[in-house]
Amino acid sequence: MKALILNSGLGRRMGALTDEHPKCMTEIDAGGETILSRQLRVIAAAGIREVVITTGYYDKVLVDYCNSLDLPLQYTFIKNPIYDRTNYIYSIWCAREYLREDIVLMHGDLVFEEAVFARLLASEESCMVVSSLLPLPEKDFKAVIGNGEIQKIGIEFFENALAAQPLYLLKESDLALWLESICAFVERGDVNCYAENAFNAVSDRCKIFPLDVKNMLCGEIDTPQDLEAVSEKLAECGTRTVYMCFSTDVIHSGHIAILKRARRLGKLTVGVLTDNAVMSYKHFPVVPYEDRCSMLENIAGVTRVVAQESLSYRDNLLRLRPDFVVHGDDWRVGVQRPIRDETEKVLASYGGTLIEFPYSNDEKYRALDTNARAGLSLPDIRRARLKRSLEAKGLITAIEAHSGITGLIAENTVVYEGGGTHQFDAMWISSLCDSTAKGKPDIELVDMTSRFRTIDDIMEVTTKPIIFDGDTGGLTEHFVYTVKSLERMGVSMVIIEDKKGLKKNSLFGAEVEQTQASIEEFCEKIRAGKLAQKTRDFMICARIESLILERGMEDALARAAAFVEAGADAIMIHSRKSSPDEIFEFVEKFRACDGGTPLVVVPTSFNQVTEEEFKTRGVNVVIYANQLTRSGFPAMQRAARSILTHHRAKECDEEMCMSIKDIITLIPEDN
Repeated sequence: MKALILNSGLGRRMGALTDEHPKCMTEIDAGGETILSRQLRVIAAAGIREVVITTGYYDKVLVDYCNSLDLPLQYTFIKNPIYDRTNYIYSIWCAREYLREDIVLMHGDLVFEEAVFARLLASEESCMVVSSLLPLPEKDFKAVIGNGEIQKIGIEFFENALAAQPLYLLKESDLALWLESICAFVERGDVNCYAENAFNAVSDRCKIFPLDVKNMLCGEIDTPQDLEAVSEKLAECGTRTVYMCFSTDVIHSGHIAILKRARRLGKLTVGVLTDNAVMSYKHFPVVPYEDRCSMLENIAGVTRVVAQESLSYRDNLLRLRPDFVVHGDDWRVGVQRPIRDETEKVLASYGGTLIEFPYSNDEKYRALDTNARAGLSLPDIRRARLKRSLEAKGLITAIEAHSGITGLIAENTVVYEGGGTHQFDAMWISSLCDSTAKGKPDIELVDMTSRFRTIDDIMEVTTKPIIFDGDTGGLTEHFVYTVKSLERMGVSMVIIEDKKGLKKNSLFGAEVEQTQASIEEFCEKIRAGKLAQKTRDFMICARIESLILERGMEDALARAAAFVEAGADAIMIHSRKSSPDEIFEFVEKFRACDGGTPLVVVPTSFNQVTEEEFKTRGVNVVIYANQLTRSGFPAMQRAARSILTHHRAKECDEEMCMSIKDIITLIPEDN
């Protein structure tokens, strides 16, 4: 894209201000900035590098001035040899050979705020700046609007018209049509009219749309009175406020570029998504909220940093009422589209404006993000995430995984809702499911070495925290080594149940003989485990079987208090009843005495309760303990029966099977 600036005019109405230089070199503020230097600075800041400037009056002064500005721009100067006898339609004709792509066209006496230019460049169609709020001028341009398009441009139009300014974005195809018409005008000697007259002749084919900037600054300086008014408006622009939101763990050059563009629009406030907000729509933040705030606070041009508690901008916008919200254009589609729509509505409610810049989709930025996410799989980082998630969200969810592929399902399954996402926070490595996957009974027959291999398989391809089903924990002496091994591997939590002897699945309850450990001996196991661990991140959760074994609520509560006193980091309360009443009763009574220790539930039998209800009542971890195993086996049985029934695989493949290609896409290429 190039910029074309028309500077061939004489500027007679400026009086003595243009006695020694072209009008575009008139100073517009006390700092010595001129109309042209401001235009060129804004053009360069937007990333445009080629500028075509038509000249006439004092052309050498103009050329020398542009070169003295030391901007990263490549200039092409085109002198209109008969500038004093023609209008700028002839200047454009002189420059026609340099106009073979998308261009920004502006008059050299035009002053506009950077937000106007940003909106212009963001347009996907050819457009011209108009204002629906300004009164129609008597002697300046108006644009006649019909069917959402500009049909005519000129000073003589008043019907169905809006005030317009000669600042255009012209796509190559529309520019070609306009240039063709300009050439026709010049060839027949029609060189003293506006170039817009040539547009009017082809407006049925040359599609230019109005870009309504309302009361934002965009005006020509034709007289000293115009200069005074524009200078005052520029001073007002200095009080504009801008809001952006960030969630990133890594600040790269793409972020710096958009921050620079945003801070040129006004005083910049950056909202930083809290850890909970980030987790609600994408991966766990590698860098904690406080550190992400610190990164952004130390970037030049950021006036202040505030928390954004959710994906929605609404609360912060209504509180801060910024003039502009800046965002990349990537949220026009996809999961964030509802957030964008809401933001536009909130801005419209008080007169704010959304400015969107092209999203930086550079491969090197994707590589940085991939590398940052890869760090989530490191043992120390993975282990710490469970506690951080609990602190950030209050309630987390985990689903069982018993292999690398089920780990990938747990890791990557996402549901999009309300402009955000819902996904599992952690994985549960179940003794039952691990044993079942190996075709073994759930009686602690699968030894820890084998179970650790399952953890390795899952950890190798995932990043989410792991909660390990430690059954009874075994002998205290053995549990100590289990804790050390799990902690070293990067597991976040081990859950052990207060039973002893040969394990029987809890859902059998009192139907089979099960022995509950005494409070004292189980407390001793907890204390030994806590002494063995090396970090503060690893958690030992005590699972209470009193309700399962029908020992009563008071026994369950007494055990919970004792286990917490012994050092348990969390309490899991279990029930095999289909009604959640006794679970709710336990939670209520436990919370009356202990408001801080995390509570864990496994709603296998009372599966009608929602996560939100659990959270409201004081539960912190919900584990879906065996659903992937229970859903997988019936599906495999149906597939096997189908093949046996039909003596071929066609029906099975068509009705029951995922394609191998789709399965392969679940597996990361860098495994």
